[in-house]
Amino acid sequence: MDKIVSILNIISVLGTGLMAGVFFVFSVAIMRALERITPFSGMWAMQSINIYIVNPIFLGVFLGTGIICAGLAISGVVRWHLPGAAWLIAGSMIYVVGSVGITVIFNVPMNNALMAADPATPEGLQLWAKYLTDWTFWNHIRTVASLAASASLIVALVWK
Repeated sequence: MDKIVSILNIISVLGTGLMAGVFFVFSVAIMRALERITPFSGMWAMQSINIYIVNPIFLGVFLGTGIICAGLAISGVVRWHLPGAAWLIAGSMIYVVGSVGITVIFNVPMNNALMAADPATPEGLQLWAKYLTDWTFWNHIRTVASLAASASLIVALVWK
């Protein structure tokens, strides 16, 4: 069991780190670039990104890491007496809540609203302006949460 938990912990470190990187790039480059171009073009580009990001590789890493983290959190509770268990639980829950939870509760509904909007209308452009600030804010939270999760999961490995 120790070996399985260690392997899953390593996979979770890689997954949370990879997701932190994806979210980071959106926060510091992609959203800023989309903000600089015409609203119609920026909105259309983000709609296109939202279509293509939903693919087996991205979802496999994003949701797969969430599933592994949920299992690791349970393992940490069951194996509370072992060194690093608190870090394992903390890192896992930070990712599940701060990355997956935030995505489901905030970012996905905003993506769905954006997909339904017409970039050629005043309403669509108004939605885009709000989307840029609100979506990016929640993406910053996902970035920090994924990075904190990765760091905590590394500590769990080191303290094992």
